[in-house]
Amino acid sequence: MVGLAAIAEFFGGNAGIEELEAFYPIRRDCLADIPKTRFRPRVGKTLSARRWHAAFSEDGHLDIEKVLRRIQRGGIHPSIKGFVWEFLLGCFDPNSTFDDRNQLREQRRERYAMWKTECQNMVPVIGSGKYITRPIITDDGQPIEGEDCHVTSAVSDKKVAHWMLFLHQIGLDVFRTDRALVFYEDEANQAKLWDILAIYSWVDDDIGYVQGMNDICSPMVILLENEADAFWCFEHAMRRLRENFRCSTSSIGVQSQLGILSQVIKTVDPKLHQHLEDLDGGEYLFAFRMLMVLFRREFSFVDALYLWEVMWAMEYNPNIFSLYEQPDAALDSNSTQTLHAKELKRYGKFQRKNLQNGHVDKNCALSVFLVASVLETKNRQILKDAKGLDDVVTILGDITGNLDAKKACQNALKIQDKYLKKVRLYFYQKN
Repeated sequence: MVGLAAIAEFFGGNAGIEELEAFYPIRRDCLADIPKTRFRPRVGKTLSARRWHAAFSEDGHLDIEKVLRRIQRGGIHPSIKGFVWEFLLGCFDPNSTFDDRNQLREQRRERYAMWKTECQNMVPVIGSGKYITRPIITDDGQPIEGEDCHVTSAVSDKKVAHWMLFLHQIGLDVFRTDRALVFYEDEANQAKLWDILAIYSWVDDDIGYVQGMNDICSPMVILLENEADAFWCFEHAMRRLRENFRCSTSSIGVQSQLGILSQVIKTVDPKLHQHLEDLDGGEYLFAFRMLMVLFRREFSFVDALYLWEVMWAMEYNPNIFSLYEQPDAALDSNSTQTLHAKELKRYGKFQRKNLQNGHVDKNCALSVFLVASVLETKNRQILKDAKGLDDVVTILGDITGNLDAKKACQNALKIQDKYLKKVRLYFYQKN
């Protein structure tokens, strides 16, 4: 029998590092260039496979409260990340049974297969294990001839033409995605990512494809072996994030969140906010990338995954599945009047505090407070050294690879507390 000391060493010592490397191996030629990974699975804190399976009843009901507590303390073990993410993102209802979820999973796989066939009929390379990085039609819908010609006749349908015009751009982004990982040395895995993004952009033609979606989708492809399951996990992540990618000539998708960030900093650190205003940085555009792709560029791959799952656990709403699948029948999750203490425990820490304080702005996400915590850690340096916005960008650029995801989340919750208290005090004084 393995002793507790040996288990602890495995989760917290060099064996833990080796285990992570086994799940997400890095190409040898990239080892020196990637950010240092700080996350380590820790016994007694990290949600393990054993704890995960024990959280289900005999017929499949999940004790989500127990699971959230564990994730918020120490993340999720790599062996079960994909399955847990499906619940955190609202793909499944914790109150469902094993049979319920198997039936829903099969229905979703069939729907994805139908969409894939539809796309494949238009562009046969989809589903072939290959992908494209060159335009296949001209701006006016004419096929571009060549050895790898994928379209044989002119495209007159505007939706189809618009979709086809972006397929090579998706391919270019796929080629650059997580290139340090051994996983993407296999072209078939790159093609899997391209297929999902191509099909998603066809289905969600309102948003289509925007650069950065590849960074959100990539972990799902790695964590979930079945392509359809990875698609639906990504699709549910996009339900939370899709407005971040809505851009026009007059606005950017994350503008509303940048506005909330401005309010937060102005409230908790007015001196820093005024300094940024004086530098013409009051719109906080320098935080665009952090919010757009949820810190994927600021953390190592492993730490980014850890950060996401802790964020999703802290923001968790037990009604999320109903809100997605049956919005008309869903409970009013913005009301605290009918929520007792026992019910509130089924919400994540961040969401619970918002509900208790009557603060329900959907744009006031944990990611906003994470950016605020980053700014606070660089407060002195920004106030002292930033003479222009380029200096602010440089100072924030230095955090890449040097951020601790756990500390960032803890600081974000502290800033949330401070912000809610000041907002509440202002409300009482005004009334």
